[in-house]
Amino acid sequence: MYFLNKVQVPSYLLNSIFNRILQHSGVYPDYTKESSSLASGRPNVENMTLLLSKWWGSGIVHAKVWISDRKDVYIGSANNDWKSLTQVKELGIYLVGCPKVAEEVEVYFDNLWKLSSLNSSQYTETVWDQQWQINRQVPCWSHFVNSKQRCRSPLPDYVKIPHVAGYPALSGPYMFKTPLRTPGYLNSTPHHHSSYLSFAPPELSFGKFQADEQAWVDTIKSVGDGGIVRINTMDWLGQSQYMKQTVYWASLSSAISEVIFSKQATVKLLVAYWAHFINSTDQYLKSLLYSNILCTSSTYNKCVGKIEIKYYKVPGFNMTGPSILNGTTTGNIYPGYTRVNHGKYVVSDVRAHIGTSNLIWDYFYSTSGVSFGTYNPAIVSQLQEVFDADWYSPYAVPIEPLKEAQFTPADTICEVSPS
Repeated sequence: MYFLNKVQVPSYLLNSIFNRILQHSGVYPDYTKESSSLASGRPNVENMTLLLSKWWGSGIVHAKVWISDRKDVYIGSANNDWKSLTQVKELGIYLVGCPKVAEEVEVYFDNLWKLSSLNSSQYTETVWDQQWQINRQVPCWSHFVNSKQRCRSPLPDYVKIPHVAGYPALSGPYMFKTPLRTPGYLNSTPHHHSSYLSFAPPELSFGKFQADEQAWVDTIKSVGDGGIVRINTMDWLGQSQYMKQTVYWASLSSAISEVIFSKQATVKLLVAYWAHFINSTDQYLKSLLYSNILCTSSTYNKCVGKIEIKYYKVPGFNMTGPSILNGTTTGNIYPGYTRVNHGKYVVSDVRAHIGTSNLIWDYFYSTSGVSFGTYNPAIVSQLQEVFDADWYSPYAVPIEPLKEAQFTPADTICEVSPS
């Protein structure tokens, strides 16, 4: 059994089966204490801590994955601790009896495991990233490194695209057609529908699997004419968050505007509002709302698409943290970093995508993440229902609308002539 991310493992699982636990050290020093003690003295338990910041300059192990018996897989938003499972709103997918999926996710797990055993100083370079216009640290086999200067990767090969820097979208990313049953759901079907996996950062991708950013973009663009795209995330930011040089990131917002214009689509975006809300998020969301104005701004536009945005507020989100601080009662009644809608997924009318990454540049280019996506109509329908239940709940609050600019009437505009 393999565990990926911050872990609290039931002791009964550790006595007779082989376990590998891979995690980030976390924000607090004790995040690795429990798993380390579980591994101590148990030959059937291995525990490794991986600091991705030593490889990419920033980033953490943010994927949340369980692999059991090389056939059962969980992929989703939940960290493996009691707070996530009792005080945080999570979403994931549990695939039972799917050895083909488990095998591929295990390759990604092994890639991270391999990194944890290597000396990062011998395998990293600081390069000028032409795509994102910054100097940054990357593994020496990265496609952001000049092809003549790249090292041989210690990981499985990723598809090579000649004369291209970086990781452009693959025209034919790998899809597998595994029948997926959804017990107890009326729309369940045994038919073979295309499904996929995607990974972040791209240097850890392998074979012809797509990078996670492409999978998010492709899911948004999979919407049909006049269809609806539903997006749920904890954090949204049109830039990087942790890099020394700020990266402007428009990949998802551009995809949203494109389907609003070209496919007359409606995009519904649900963003968590919680105790650690990123202040500049509101400005980026307001910039997305401007697509509604642009859509109808010209007689040349035959555009009736739109974007709607709401904040999701879990009750008690503003009462988290220590109950007593510096000897004073705070009024907090919930643990810190809880009471938040933590799910990360997008679903169109034909395709569902369930991931582990917040929608910020760092989570796609310097942080580990795994996603599962499918065209299976039963899963698509279920995810739509989950989203709609939240969207129409009393906890979803529309953001303040963007008002159109007030232009000066033409008869009051002064003309200026050169003299």
